[in-house]
Amino acid sequence: MTDKNFTNRLDQKLADLKTRDEKALVAFLTAGDPDLDTSLMACRAVLDKGADILELGMPFSDPMADGPAIQAANIRALAAGQTMIKTLKLARDLTASHADKPLVLMGYANPVHHYGYEKFVHDARQAGVDGLIVVDLPPEENAELHGLCAAAHIHLIPLVTPTTDAARLPTVLKRASGFIYYVAVAGITGTASAEMPSLQKNLDALKAATNLPVMTGFGIKTPADAARIAPFCEGVVVGSSLVQSLYDEGLEALASRVAALKQAL
Repeated sequence: MTDKNFTNRLDQKLADLKTRDEKALVAFLTAGDPDLDTSLMACRAVLDKGADILELGMPFSDPMADGPAIQAANIRALAAGQTMIKTLKLARDLTASHADKPLVLMGYANPVHHYGYEKFVHDARQAGVDGLIVVDLPPEENAELHGLCAAAHIHLIPLVTPTTDAARLPTVLKRASGFIYYVAVAGITGTASAEMPSLQKNLDALKAATNLPVMTGFGIKTPADAARIAPFCEGVVVGSSLVQSLYDEGLEALASRVAALKQAL
């Protein structure tokens, strides 16, 4: 349990961006890809070059919602020996070097459950984690984890998809906090690009149903994509193209890509 006066960094960052009428860039990288040392340098580079929030993927052997780029990153990280303990240490190191930048862990229920919900939430809070996204944990089954996260001032962030209908949406939003992650395209990450105007219509409907900020991800690859979508939400999530850039081109190219994305916002 943390102090009741504790302020989550994610809340602070989103409030600051709103005051400046600025959209958030949420950058995703897989922890430990291609190895722990390079991963730490890559995370620091994207934060230094303008990412407002870092979304750190927790490697898993069966990342069912992810496309080829992130699947490959998971395989590389696990092959290099990445574990949940090492992922949480990476989070601690990033909190120490970038105390003003919120950190969100994203992944699947199996590794979190295997680690133990209570221990995971405690260790995540100690590492400076501000938010958690568990892709395959439905809201009907997240009461235990939500309670632990709420007590530790960690936001449990839900996913809303194009197939989330009006009848189900209240259930998805019931325990939501931090922000809503809107999945712009049906399917896996890093494939099709989001299409307008259906995306705009869906985002307008979502924003009418919640007061929380909305971050849009999946299918956002370029600065042009980010600039096109940002007017209809509070920020964008870019993942597969950054993961692929790190693997194909290295740290310098990754940093340049992030700077261009932030400039577009």
